[in-house]
Amino acid sequence: MRFETFIARRFNCELSGGEEMSRPAIRIAIAGIAMGLAVMIIAIAVVVGFKREVTRQVTGFGSHIIVSSFDGFGELDETPIEVDQSQLQLLRNVDNVAEVQRIGRKPGIIEAKNAFQGVILKGVDDTYCWDFFSNRMVDGSIDSLGGISNWAIISRKMANQMRLAMGDRFNIYFVGDRLKARRFTVGGIYETTFSEYDKLYILTDISVIRQLNGWNDTQCNALELLVNDWDKLDYTQNKVFEVLAKDGEPYAVESITDKVPQIFEWLAMLDTNAAIILILMMLVSGFCIISGLLILVLERMQTIGLLKALGATNRNIRRIFLTQSVYLILRGMLWGNVIGLSLIAIEYFTKAFPLDATAYYVDYVPVSLPIVWWLTLNAGMLIIGTLMLVGPSHIVSHIKPKELIVTE
Repeated sequence: MRFETFIARRFNCELSGGEEMSRPAIRIAIAGIAMGLAVMIIAIAVVVGFKREVTRQVTGFGSHIIVSSFDGFGELDETPIEVDQSQLQLLRNVDNVAEVQRIGRKPGIIEAKNAFQGVILKGVDDTYCWDFFSNRMVDGSIDSLGGISNWAIISRKMANQMRLAMGDRFNIYFVGDRLKARRFTVGGIYETTFSEYDKLYILTDISVIRQLNGWNDTQCNALELLVNDWDKLDYTQNKVFEVLAKDGEPYAVESITDKVPQIFEWLAMLDTNAAIILILMMLVSGFCIISGLLILVLERMQTIGLLKALGATNRNIRRIFLTQSVYLILRGMLWGNVIGLSLIAIEYFTKAFPLDATAYYVDYVPVSLPIVWWLTLNAGMLIIGTLMLVGPSHIVSHIKPKELIVTE
C-alpha cells in the first residue's frame, strides 16, 4: 500500500471518529455532493420516463412508420393502396420491423342521444397489434369483439360526452358524394391521457371502411409499422422505403416524428432542460468538492509542514489529500444514489406526484432510469469531481514547513 493512501485512510478514520473543527463543514460538503447527484439522477429518470410514456401513447394511436399512397398524401381519407400477403411479409423481413398492420381511416360525425361530434373512424383487421389498447381498456375486452356486429371501441372521454355505455348503439355519418350512415355498437371503452386523441378516434373492423369506400379485401388506407428499437427509427424508415422502391410501388413512407413533429420537437426541448440541470448540479457539486478539499488542507496545515520537514514532496502531499477527497466524493455519491433511487422507486410504484394530463399528456410523473445512464452519471461525477480537485490541490505547495514549525 502506498504511504499516501495509508495516511489518507488514517485521516478519514480520524475525521469520522474525532471532534475536528472541519467535521460539520465536511458533512455539508458530502451533503452537497449527495444532493447534486440525487437531483441529476431524478432529472434523467423523469426526462427519459416522460419521453418514453408520451412516445408510447403517440405511437399507440399512429404506430412508428406509416406507408400510404402518394396520391392524396397527408389527407385523412387517402387513396387506397393494395397490399397482399407477400408484400406484408416482405416488410416484416425488414431489419427492426416488429409488426406490419393494415388500417383504414375515414372521418365522420358521430350522433348519439342528440349529441354530435366529429370523429375519425379507424378500421383494423387481424394483423393489428392490440397491445396498446388492451392495456388501456376500462370496460369490455378485445377478445369479446368477435360476437358484436359492427363493433366500435370508443374512449371514456367520448363515452362521457356522448352519454354512451357498453352495448349502446349510435350512428356515424360520412359526407362524400352522398351522405352515408352506419350504425355501431359500443364493444369496448378505452382511456389514455392523450385527450386530443381520446375525443377523436373510434376503432372498428376495417371491413366497415372497405364497404363504405367500395374496396376489396386487400385494399386499405395505409400500413402501420411498429419497430423494435426506437433509436433506429430513421434507419428503418429508409430501409422500408428502399424495399418498397425495389418492389416498384410509389408509396409514401412517413415516420411518426414526421407526422406529428410538434410533439417530438417539444420532447426534444426536454433534453436541453436536462442538460442545463446536469451542468448546474455538477457545478454545485464541484463547489462542494473543492470546498471540502480546502477545508481538509487548512485543518492539516501543521501536519503538512511536518511531512515536508520529514522529506515528503508536494506531489506526495497532494496525493494524500486527493485520495482523501475521493473518499468523501464516494461517500456523497453513495448517499446521492440512495436518495435519488429511493425517490424514483417511490414515484414508480405509487405515482405519488400527479400532473395535469391536458398540459403534459400524462397524469403522473413517469420515471425510467436505464442502467447505462445511471452508470454514466456515477462515473461522470467521480471523474469530473476528481479532475476538479487537481488545480486546488496545488495549495499545499504554498505551505512552508519552517514557518509552521516556528509558529508551533
